[in-house]
Amino acid sequence: MRTKTKELRTLGNEELAQKEKSLKKELFDLYFQRRMGSVEKPGRFKTLRREIARVMTLLNERAKDGSKSK
Repeated sequence: MRTKTKELRTLGNEELAQKEKSLKKELFDLYFQRRMGSVEKPGRFKTLRREIARVMTLLNERAKDGSKSK
């Protein structure tokens, strides 16, 4: 299931970090399935990589905003 950026912006930093961790674990599991030869949804690789990038972008934006305001 794809998460929209607007929905991600409502999450806190800890929740975003947890989401990033779970997405990376799911991607790792998919890579493992690929090595074993049985991936049901190969398009999920692209979706997961993009979702991880969205989460990381939001975390980096918040880190930069926090450092400028101090």
